[in-house]
Amino acid sequence: MALSDISVLFVEDDPVFRSLVSAYLVKHGAKVTEAEDGEVGLQYFLTQTFDVVLADLSMPNMGGLEMLRELQKANSQVPAIVISGNNVMADVVEALRVGASDYIVKPVSDLETIETAILQAIKVPPQSEEELQQHQEEQSYKELQENLQLLERDTSAASSIQQQLFPSHCIDYPQANLKYSLFNSDEVSDYFIDSRLVDSQHIVFYMVDMSSNSSQSTFASVLLHSLVTEKLTSFQAGESATVLQPFGMLSYLNEKLLVSGLELDMDIIYVSIDLENLRVAIAKSGNTLRCYIRTEQQLTPLILADTPELGTLDWGEPSSQFRTLSKSEALCISTTHPIHKQSLLHNEFCGHCVSPNLPEGGFIQLSFGESLAS
Repeated sequence: MALSDISVLFVEDDPVFRSLVSAYLVKHGAKVTEAEDGEVGLQYFLTQTFDVVLADLSMPNMGGLEMLRELQKANSQVPAIVISGNNVMADVVEALRVGASDYIVKPVSDLETIETAILQAIKVPPQSEEELQQHQEEQSYKELQENLQLLERDTSAASSIQQQLFPSHCIDYPQANLKYSLFNSDEVSDYFIDSRLVDSQHIVFYMVDMSSNSSQSTFASVLLHSLVTEKLTSFQAGESATVLQPFGMLSYLNEKLLVSGLELDMDIIYVSIDLENLRVAIAKSGNTLRCYIRTEQQLTPLILADTPELGTLDWGEPSSQFRTLSKSEALCISTTHPIHKQSLLHNEFCGHCVSPNLPEGGFIQLSFGESLAS
């Protein structure tokens, strides 16, 4: 088993989640010691030997961040993985600065994410390059394949799975704020939005129009989410910087879509930003999404040529652009309907909304702290 004989200290105040994760890890071979808060976790750490620490950041008595600082004083060689809600990313950044090796965002839709993070943290790779490639491909597609039959039978299940992948409608990153709205008339959205804090200096986010594959929107959402997670994990392991390279990411996604066997094609805009200097890299495939620079009540479109959709055999390559923003500017992606642009300028951010009276689509905005009307 993948986690055979790995000793895990799991510090989590939610007894249901703690029990669920512990049972999963034990089933896969790990030896798990449970602690209900940071004080108890620290006591266990000081009196026992562990290969890895898994800890929630928000706990009573002693939180995960304070506990992590104490662990680093005691033994900085033991890797620690922190767990956080997706609306408290500032604590995640501080944890990474203090010494955490990785982070996981709640809700955790697939417990295999935790297993993968543990294996990465303790540096237990497959035995050969060929096995590494096979392992990565299995990680990318397992979640998708496990849900295919269920999603075909149950629209409610498809909606539930997709909902778990959407980020919080408002995320306060260090030095940046991300908000979005998506409108659709059905339980399953033909549009997908995601954002990731890559490290303390970089954020990536993207918006996808899957309306040409309406019946497979959830499949496509899960696949995209898994593939971006794979490249994020590779970056954090020091193996690849592709997740920060929009042109490279769209090339990679196109390749994976073509070999997935799902016959998916989609429009996408993918953005990477360096928070230190507000340097932005953007890549676009398709013709249904637009990228804008926003200053107060004005949207200025960026010139990105239309190209074939992602996932098509004649794809070629995406259009791309690089630029440096000011703190008074925000970067936005939107569908082209005038109502959506008007809602964006009126700061009508609601997250994912089922609204049969509005045209389907939406928008996402990343701003940098100086006043845009809110």
